[in-house]
Amino acid sequence: MGERSTLAEGLRAYGLIAGMWLRSGMTYRASFAVTLVGNLVMTGMDFVGILLMFSQVDSLGGWTLPEVAFLYGASTTSFGIAHLVFGSTDVLGARMRDGSFDTLLVRPAPMLAQVAADHFAPRRLGRIVQGGLVLGWALVAADVDWSAGKALLVPVMVISGAALFSAVFVAGAVFQIFAQDAAEVQNAFTYGGTTLLQYPPTVFGKDLVRGVTFVLPLAFVNWVPAAYVLERPYPLGLPDGAAFAPPLVAVVCCAAAGVAWRAGLRSYRSTGS
Repeated sequence: MGERSTLAEGLRAYGLIAGMWLRSGMTYRASFAVTLVGNLVMTGMDFVGILLMFSQVDSLGGWTLPEVAFLYGASTTSFGIAHLVFGSTDVLGARMRDGSFDTLLVRPAPMLAQVAADHFAPRRLGRIVQGGLVLGWALVAADVDWSAGKALLVPVMVISGAALFSAVFVAGAVFQIFAQDAAEVQNAFTYGGTTLLQYPPTVFGKDLVRGVTFVLPLAFVNWVPAAYVLERPYPLGLPDGAAFAPPLVAVVCCAAAGVAWRAGLRSYRSTGS
């Protein structure tokens, strides 16, 4: 009962803080529209790079353009959702340096909700829209023998991937507490992770694939479920049932990130201590 109450309180606090920043951002609607479109265009440059690559080759690691677009769309959409909700955690180190993190500690609201909703930026919706458009095109263009299981797995994959990336954002924030900043390390696993997943696992070395499968299980964002949908070999010869494991992996990672977050807060020492 206590955990449910804490969760409800956190969601309410997040909604209030995010709503405040949303109202602030919508004050200048023309500026908001320009930044949203600009964000959509800038994030789309990654896929333009992939299109240019395929203008010179027929396949990448044995994967066709629609199949790579499927990986790209799933990864970008999942990351975009996590970035919209938890993207502000990357400034946690700066808050600790200037002492404003201490201000959050005395407010009557869950810390994670405050940190995640801080400077909530609706312009980040551009990444979600762009990734969703590419994913939609890939679902039509790819040669997929659709079944009920495959159709259901696609939205489950995107939601589970967003939860996995959210756990990485929170874990990165915890690292900043212990390291007293190091936001670059967090970005290496968040932005770097989504860039890695935009390409098929066959273009990477086995050691790297093992690392993002068994150590930091980002492979379950799209590589593993995509193997089932596109009928491709599973990375590292994983069993067929692994394609349906992303929700379980996401739950485990989110639980671990929550435990780490509480441990990080307990170990925090103020700039004045």
